[in-house]
Amino acid sequence: MDIGLARTFLEIVAAGNFVSAARRLNVTQSTISMRARSLEGQLGRPIFIRSKTGTELTPAGQQFLRYATSLVKVWEEARQQVAIPAGYRTSLVVAGQYSLWDRLLLKWLPAMAARAPDVALRAEVGMPARLMREMVEGIVDIGVMYTPQLRPGLQVETLFEDELVLISVEPKATPQLDSSYVFIDWGPEFHAAHAFTYPDYSNPGVVLSLGALGLDYVLENRRSGYFPRRVVKSMLDRGRIHLVPDAPVFPFPAYVVYDTSLEADLLAIALEELRKVALAVDEHLEDREILGTEPTRALAGAG
Repeated sequence: MDIGLARTFLEIVAAGNFVSAARRLNVTQSTISMRARSLEGQLGRPIFIRSKTGTELTPAGQQFLRYATSLVKVWEEARQQVAIPAGYRTSLVVAGQYSLWDRLLLKWLPAMAARAPDVALRAEVGMPARLMREMVEGIVDIGVMYTPQLRPGLQVETLFEDELVLISVEPKATPQLDSSYVFIDWGPEFHAAHAFTYPDYSNPGVVLSLGALGLDYVLENRRSGYFPRRVVKSMLDRGRIHLVPDAPVFPFPAYVVYDTSLEADLLAIALEELRKVALAVDEHLEDREILGTEPTRALAGAG
């Protein structure tokens, strides 16, 4: 069977409908429909129930789901093993969000290379949804992100505690959100926590789904927004930006997600070195009580 059909099937399941799956795969909706029909023809059973509210799986589709995941994962493992460079015994693919590479994964890479010189390392970057999808498919072995999802075969572990703080280029900014505020999209948990804390603020003028890259926009346009404290701490220390006093702070821990089927010794080394680097991050943030307020306790469960 074409592995591409299995990938499309998994994308439809993850997206919930054909339109979103087409957008994620950067193809037309008709292409997605054609692939779905082809897959159903090969399986000899309908696997999708289409409706105005989305797409659900038939009982046959539910059964095929675990096989499709295994098919794609085995294929990726085979492809990676065949592509291992000469002189290395195996490979490890690690991916993280943009904001988690600086001073975290970039420090982990040389430490890991020193501990496991016979392992070829491959580093990638992306947003959580893509990283989780690639982990399920077996493309990525270890992922570091702020908003993971629980998936079969994957283990999620808190790497370090962080928090989202409101910063501004203006030194006398107030916690009242005004036209200078930029809503940075940090995921559904932040959406819910933000709406709960700012119930009267429902129509942001600018929304950025760029993560830490949105900080450049805030700096260049003298705006304000929420960012992980780890990302902005050095700029706060230099006085380039300012922490908005009395503004709510939201818990925002970082997580490591890994494939439980990885070679045990290799996984142990990778996680050990990652935890060492993460510990340094935690120590770097120990002065959080001085820099800002306590996290919003009522919303701790949302993070």
